[in-house]
Amino acid sequence: MARTRTPVVDGWFTEHGPDGGFRLLGTRCSACTTVYFPREDAYCRNPHCAGGGGLAEVPLSPRGRVWSCTDGRYRPPAPYVSDPDAPWEPYTLVAVELEAEGMVVLGQAAPGVTVADLPVGTEVEVEGGVLDEDAGTTWTTWRFRPVITEGAAS
Repeated sequence: MARTRTPVVDGWFTEHGPDGGFRLLGTRCSACTTVYFPREDAYCRNPHCAGGGGLAEVPLSPRGRVWSCTDGRYRPPAPYVSDPDAPWEPYTLVAVELEAEGMVVLGQAAPGVTVADLPVGTEVEVEGGVLDEDAGTTWTTWRFRPVITEGAAS
C-alpha cells in the first residue's frame, strides 16, 4: 500500500511551487505588502498598515543566507513525533534570512548537514523533507541545505 504524503502543517509549503520546486508559502497584505510566515489569514498585523488590504498566499524565496544555527542534541517535545525506543540522532536547526523578503525563518537542516557546514552567510535553499512515516502516511516538512555552486568539488 502506498503512503499518502501529508504536510505536517497544512498551507505552510508546497512541493509544486511556481518554478516546479518546493517552496514555503506565506501571505502578503495587498495594502502595505507586509509578508508573513507562518502565514496570516485573519488580518494584517503591521501597526503601520492603513488596513483594508486582503491577504493573499505567496510563495517565498527558495534561497536565503544563514543568519544563525545550532545543533539539537535532545529529543524535542511534542508536537514533534519521536519514537522513544528509536536511537536518537542529533539534528541541526538553522535560521535563514530569505533573499527577497528579508525575513528570518527557522527550520531543520537537511540530513547530514551540520553546524560546521553552515557558517553565517552561507547560501542555502529550501527543500522538502520527511519528518515521520507510519503505515499509511508520510509526514512532510521543509529543510534547508547549502547551495552547491557549479564547479564546486563534490
